[in-house]
Amino acid sequence: MAAILVEQLLNALALAGLLFLVSVGLSLVFGILRVVNFAHGVFYMLGAYLGFTAVAVSGWFWLSLVVVPPLVGVVGALLEASTLRFIYRRPPIYQLLLTFGLALILEESVRVIYGPTAKGIDPPPLLQGAVEIAGTFYPRYRLFLVVLGIVVGLGVWLFLQRTRTGLVIRAVAQNSEMADCLGADVGRVRTLVFGAACALAGLGGVAAGPMTTAYLGMGIGVIVDAFVVVVIGGLGSIGGSMAGSLIVGAAQTWGAFYLPETAMVIMYAVMGVILIFRPWGLFGEEE
Repeated sequence: MAAILVEQLLNALALAGLLFLVSVGLSLVFGILRVVNFAHGVFYMLGAYLGFTAVAVSGWFWLSLVVVPPLVGVVGALLEASTLRFIYRRPPIYQLLLTFGLALILEESVRVIYGPTAKGIDPPPLLQGAVEIAGTFYPRYRLFLVVLGIVVGLGVWLFLQRTRTGLVIRAVAQNSEMADCLGADVGRVRTLVFGAACALAGLGGVAAGPMTTAYLGMGIGVIVDAFVVVVIGGLGSIGGSMAGSLIVGAAQTWGAFYLPETAMVIMYAVMGVILIFRPWGLFGEEE
């Protein structure tokens, strides 16, 4: 029983690490740009496919973790600068339709380039196999996902709280008009945030590749979970993304183990209960 508990706990943490990489970018985009980005899951998928290409060309998984996220971030920044920035002042339906259309275009582009078959990515030799923990053998790669989620979460928090750029980003999030009057380049900040959010989603896609393979439609499932995470934790909150990822990861993992037919229901039930008592999320601010 102890071995089963440890294994399920680690599974929940590994899933939470992946969900955090996607949901934190989604939360940042809403907190700064006030945009619900339906294309966010496609950047996750794009990261997985570009990770497959990087590993196939170089044979080095670690290189893909370094190179692919900035490439995905550049794609996101270019799309924001060429399309999204022109409709910030329009009703939200314009943003929803635009990001949904971008998602369709990007996914179809990936289909044309890579074909319909899934692409497998081998983990690096260092992360292959399993280690013994509390009487159970657990895959090294999933432990890596736990560590990666913690490191990225700490890095994002330190960047926003301890750097001048992070201070400007938080100022734009609170009052973009006042930040603009004080000399902040609001347009550049928005482009930077959108690109960074896409880069985090791309990092999540690269990290997910060895565990799930890269396949068409993988962004749809993860964006649904990411939206649940953001709603639970609170829009625009980094701490909320961490807490929401842990809650959703635990709900899915333990639900799939004990009640496999109702695992998704459990996740939505948890979200519903939290919204009844805190409609703005656990760490969100009431508006």
